[in-house]
Amino acid sequence: MAEGGGDVGFSFEEKKGDLFGCPETDALAHCVSEDLRMGKGIAVLFKKKFGGVGELMSQGKKTGKVAVKIKKNRFIFYLITKPKGPGKPSYASMGSCLKDLKKQCIENNIHNLSMPKIGCGLDRLDWDKVTDMIYEIFSDTNIHITAYYLK
Repeated sequence: MAEGGGDVGFSFEEKKGDLFGCPETDALAHCVSEDLRMGKGIAVLFKKKFGGVGELMSQGKKTGKVAVKIKKNRFIFYLITKPKGPGKPSYASMGSCLKDLKKQCIENNIHNLSMPKIGCGLDRLDWDKVTDMIYEIFSDTNIHITAYYLK
């Protein structure tokens, strides 16, 4: 049996729609800054919906790592891709976050993960490059990732 459990293999899809309309059994992931301000973009919705900023801050995670919150048996992953809110992430920090996310998913037996087009809205990374990184990092798992977009 491959890493990640199950025997289906890695899969990835892009889906038009509301991320928060994904199955409640899916774990969620999105990008934040180390200061966890979550003052713009989809991060504002995560902050309103799941709260717990103090709990996330207490984890002391730095750029390149993933903070984790569990709410109603659902894992919510906060990829810390940059030090401060107004800054921009690098592909290196995104890659480090994705590797940590993979590790967290495997350790917690997560097989379904939903996310926005991470790093590609306000943070301006190129979605094709981020998608390539997702494939490269997760290809040896049995995790199904759905990336939601609105337009």
